[in-house]
Amino acid sequence: MDLSSLKLTPGSRKTKKRLGRGVGSGWGKTSGRGHKGAGSRSGSKRRAWFEGGQMPLQRRVPKFGFYSPFRIEYSVVNVDQLENLKDVTEINPEVLRELGLIRNFNKPVKILGQGELKKKLVIKAHKFSKSATEKIEKAGGTATLL
Repeated sequence: MDLSSLKLTPGSRKTKKRLGRGVGSGWGKTSGRGHKGAGSRSGSKRRAWFEGGQMPLQRRVPKFGFYSPFRIEYSVVNVDQLENLKDVTEINPEVLRELGLIRNFNKPVKILGQGELKKKLVIKAHKFSKSATEKIEKAGGTATLL
């Protein structure tokens, strides 16, 4: 076997459609562009969402929803995640980042009350849910707002 014996797989290469090469080719005269109009001219383009003058989908469908410009997105940590931590008594956003419990350091941290907490922990965060605060204080720890 050598390079000269290699052949393409049948059907892997398609011959290019040669436009404007005489009436006999089937693609002569107007070259598949039809008669007159923007589509027959050089440089004409149609946007993918153009519907031939019909009211476009993005204008037919009603607008809905609301985006609050004042919404604050928090990095969330549950109480049961804090229970599983070993050799940690004081928790703050820097410690959570180092331990890999939060990814985005730019977001404020909120502690939620899912799960049980038996350890006495000193926790500093930007926000706490009611149930999280209750569970932390019940275990003998403190929840401090930053």
